[in-house]
Amino acid sequence: MGPLGAGRRGGAGLRWWPIILFVLYLGYYWFSNQHEVPITGRSQLVDITREQESALGLQSYQQILAQERVVRSGPEVDAVREIGRRLVMAAKEIAPDVPWQHFDWEFNLVQSEQANAFCLPGGKVAVYTGILPITANANGLAAVMGHEIAHAIARHGAERMATQKLVQMGSMAAGMSVGDMDPQTQRVIMGAIGAGAQYGILLPFSRDHESEADKIGLLVAARACFDPREAPRLWERMGQASGGRQPPEFSSTHPSHDTRIRQLEEWMPEALSIYQEHCAR
Repeated sequence: MGPLGAGRRGGAGLRWWPIILFVLYLGYYWFSNQHEVPITGRSQLVDITREQESALGLQSYQQILAQERVVRSGPEVDAVREIGRRLVMAAKEIAPDVPWQHFDWEFNLVQSEQANAFCLPGGKVAVYTGILPITANANGLAAVMGHEIAHAIARHGAERMATQKLVQMGSMAAGMSVGDMDPQTQRVIMGAIGAGAQYGILLPFSRDHESEADKIGLLVAARACFDPREAPRLWERMGQASGGRQPPEFSSTHPSHDTRIRQLEEWMPEALSIYQEHCAR
């Protein structure tokens, strides 16, 4: 077989060298960028520094708030900031080994009908007024904010970036491997790979992040002396507010409300133990 056939399999047009190189790089990249998630102890893949992560979070936060109506004062603003302060203090007690100097916590209330909240890397938190009727009380708001803060503590944004990078590189390697096949076969194979990556890697990965943030947030809120039993009730209210309209879980970035309630109930004994130990009255 001449040079043009090198690296092909039985004339099928499949080049193996891009796949082999990708697998070798994957092994190196994976083992050289391993970190541990605070509180849960899960191993994760992160390839940027905390300084870079915080800078990205601050930039995004400033851009978002510049386009929103920030509520500057009032009892709801005071509540968001006080709950945030207590959650951060509790997180530091539960996870003392986290390099907290990389967090510059900021809590803002945004006037919007959206039932939303977020926390960007570096501790930049925004709560939308549209979610306040659903949270209903301080314990419910602490459940929401604890969940969002947990995303930043667990470095989920940086981990998601690293995973997406690997998926893109894997897709490029696959594209190079089928480059000698006829165009129709290439489209079929690449379409299958794209769907597999979306439904088999990225979406389950996102749902796992949400579940991990639920657990961390539940424990942090309990340590901050917010009643963790309000968290499942919060998700019941979320379900009522959405009118039961949810995409199938396999095609969603978030677990279903029922799944979240079930998981929260599974973790509740640990959360209640923390709550009762530190918050007995």
